[in-house]
Formats: sequence, structure tokens, C-alpha cells
Amino acid sequence: MRKIRTAVLISGRGSNMVSLVKASKGKNYPAQINLVISNNLDAAGLDKAKDLGIMALAIDHRDFKNRKQFEAALDAVLKEAKIELICCAGFMRVLTPWFVSRWEGRLLNIHPSLLPKYKGLNTHERALEAGDKEHGCTVHYVTAELDAGETILQSRMKVLPNDTPNSLAERLLPIEQATYPDALKLVATQIQSST
Repeated sequence: MRKIRTAVLISGRGSNMVSLVKASKGKNYPAQINLVISNNLDAAGLDKAKDLGIMALAIDHRDFKNRKQFEAALDAVLKEAKIELICCAGFMRVLTPWFVSRWEGRLLNIHPSLLPKYKGLNTHERALEAGDKEHGCTVHYVTAELDAGETILQSRMKVLPNDTPNSLAERLLPIEQATYPDALKLVATQIQSST
């Protein structure tokens, strides 16, 4: 079985990236994580990826005059590594329409809300302020509009009466770590069957 060559883009600790890498090591899992890239030189996830035997590198967005130059460098590295699919996992850069269009249908993101609710930041605070009874995460395709792409998979959890933004985030993380590998498996399987 040919595994789909996948890259993970991170900016921080890389907790969702680790769950993707671990899942991808399964014999029958349809994707292989070949590369981890961070826009942040100090991202803890870079060392975690290397410890898991994955090639990891930083492309510091501050080294470039503008987004387009940064994304052109990112795109070149992905192409050189023959990447077929990209997972954004805590990647704190909004990607331009130029980059998104080059990877359309092959660019995934995980977002900590039940989209279309609470696009953007501070999702846990916003869910609590709204008095929501449920919260969760969404894996979706990335489009030019922020957090607006088609949903691939959603997971839900109950909001507890004493929840805080921090407790919601902590309780949601293991759910994200289970959901993202399942979503990647779905997309990679579709790519396998279409090639």
C-alpha cells in the first residue's frame, strides 16, 4: 500500500502533530508524515518530531519581506519533499489565497470549535460566554476564507457547569488528538483511491 506523503505545519508544542505521527506509523494507515515545518525557530514541536524520527525544520516568517515570499519558500520545500497532503496543526499563520489555491483539496486544519461557530481565536472563551452546552473540534479543508472550508470530521463534548477556558482546552486536547488522525485517514484514503 502506497502511503500518501504528508507534511505537518506547526508553530508551537506540536501535540496534534505527535498524534498524527504516531498514527501514521501504523502498518495500514494510509498517510506517512515525511516532514514537519514550523514558522517559529523555537517551536517545541520541532524537537518532538526529530525524536520521533521525522525530518523537521524551521522557516522563520520574519526572515521574509512579506507573506508571499515566506509562502513561496514554504511551497518550494514542500514540493522538493514531494509532499501530497498538508496538515496544519497549531500553525499560527493565516495562509494567502495564492498558497491555498496551490494546495486546494490537500490542505487540512484542525480548529477548536464546532465550526461554523467561533472562527478565529479564543474559541473556548466564546463558547462559555454564549452558554453553549456542547463544544468540540473540527477538521476541515483550508480555503481562502478563514476557518470556512468544508468539514471533514467533527467531535463533540459536553460543557460542564464549572468549566473555564483552560479546562475546556485541556479536556478538548485528547479529543483533537483522536479526531485529527481519523480525518487524515479519511482524506488520504480518498487520495489513494483516486490515484
